[in-house]
Amino acid sequence: MQLKTSRILHAGYLFEYENTTFAFDPIFENPFSKNCYAFPNVEFDIDSISQLKLDAIFISHYHDDHFSLESLNFLNKDIPIYIFSVFAELLDLLRELGFKKVYALEPFRPVYVGPFEILPLEALDKDVDSIFHIKVANLNILHVVDSWIGPLTMERLLMTLQWDLLLWPMQTMRELEVIAPTLAEPVTQQTYQLPPEWIEQIQQLEPRTIIASSCQFRFEEWSWYNQVFFPISYAQFKRQIQEAAPSTQVLTLNPGESLLWDTVNFQKGERLSWIKPLGTQDVDYEFNPSILPQSSAEISAQLPSLNQTQRDLVHTFCQKHILERFKQLSPLEDSFFTNPQGWLLTLYDHQGAAYHYHYKIAADQIELTSPENSWIWMTEISEVKLFGALYEGESLTSIYIRVTPPQNADPLEDPLIRCLYEGVLGGYQQAQLEKIKKHEETNLRTNFCKS
Repeated sequence: MQLKTSRILHAGYLFEYENTTFAFDPIFENPFSKNCYAFPNVEFDIDSISQLKLDAIFISHYHDDHFSLESLNFLNKDIPIYIFSVFAELLDLLRELGFKKVYALEPFRPVYVGPFEILPLEALDKDVDSIFHIKVANLNILHVVDSWIGPLTMERLLMTLQWDLLLWPMQTMRELEVIAPTLAEPVTQQTYQLPPEWIEQIQQLEPRTIIASSCQFRFEEWSWYNQVFFPISYAQFKRQIQEAAPSTQVLTLNPGESLLWDTVNFQKGERLSWIKPLGTQDVDYEFNPSILPQSSAEISAQLPSLNQTQRDLVHTFCQKHILERFKQLSPLEDSFFTNPQGWLLTLYDHQGAAYHYHYKIAADQIELTSPENSWIWMTEISEVKLFGALYEGESLTSIYIRVTPPQNADPLEDPLIRCLYEGVLGGYQQAQLEKIKKHEETNLRTNFCKS
């Protein structure tokens, strides 16, 4: 009997052995996380997915590109689901969705699913991420997800004599550079390289095979993010790993593709029938740091419009609710805003027209001011993306926010970013749950009327 390992999307995998099947971080949406498009492009057969017989689901952490209630809602609610989260509220969301067997993963406490032993391990950010050691049929598999491995976990991993397969993140992401391009560090040769600690860890683990994992997506076709967000190509990943660990075989596994393993060899397996390739599948990332950032007006012109009710909600937030929200935040030590400073917030509609809001901030105090007052910190965002962040839980990398702070300032001190995300947990999943409930209520009313 051979072990079958199949790629779903991004960090999602399906494992099958004997009569047992389970999934990691299943995402069945394209796009997912609002504007993450499968790369290479695929479509999902939802009817077939809803019939999948899984023995367990594992969620590595609560970020929306790993934990999607819309994807999970396609599956049978009797499937046991294990999630790494230090927040009980996220387990409650799964129960509200209808899952009856919801369990919190604990580091170093194994979960047994048929012949599999799945051992969660601490990631470097131990309050957010998790890593998995999968044992089956004398094979040792390490699923790093998109985490970083800390020294204590690395010591534990080195106790395993033979690693047969590593699912290793192939990509770093330039998140702050696209949010605040004026503060971006100059691009050097190191920008194109895998982090040195990754190379060192892979050399120490000496795996037989490694799959370039995670970051299997792009943004909208028009987005400048596609040229500047992902600096490492699959080709570069393979080249560096083979140079550092010549005995390790490096593979790329596209969505739907499968491998069959035994204790000695592997071969290509039958692809998953419910993931259908669209267009060219032999694709790679291209990094072009010389490309000029699109203006916020240009980006907004590519996005849909809001209706008048939604626009009113967004502008009421800027006029009123942002003041209330900011005063609820914990003051930052040594903040740029410790001393009184002016802040300009600009919203753009779908035609690129600008609407300006001027504020004065001092520590935890904020007030609207007249346009005549000077400002030194600027924030730009489209109306539709601000609505998405407020009411649909869109993530920071999804909303195309543009921050222009003074030199040497921390862009994450941005007042809008803090008001949208500081202290907010599971906003994306909560918005998904509300959407699912409304859809089910509409269906019930429709079916009632028909009967």
